Amino acid sequence: MNAYRDQYAQLFRGGRNVVLIAISADVDTAQASWARDSEFPYLFASDTGSAVGKQFGAYLGKYKLDNRTLFVIGPDGKIATVMAPFREIDPTAYTDLAAAINKLVPADSTRN
Repeated sequence: MNAYRDQYAQLFRGGRNVVLIAISADVDTAQASWARDSEFPYLFASDTGSAVGKQFGAYLGKYKLDNRTLFVIGPDGKIATVMAPFREIDPTAYTDLAAAINKLVPADSTRN
């Protein structure tokens, strides 16, 4: 999450025409405290029962937790790219993520 925060302005265009929602099995109060303390500029959602993870194929029954899966959803509401598992320690993963975002929302469409 720190990498997302640190690259938010460039990768997610500071939230302009791009929305980032981090979904975790942690309870909402823990997430809210952590997000506030770490100054994360994006949204968090709680999936304590793993319903979202199960619905989107990110749930790992063997470990009873969700895999680190990243979904890029287009303006039409459809999943355009799935990165599973997302390799958060691999810098090329962020290059691939930026390319997926730019394909859906070209960089110059964020200017007004």
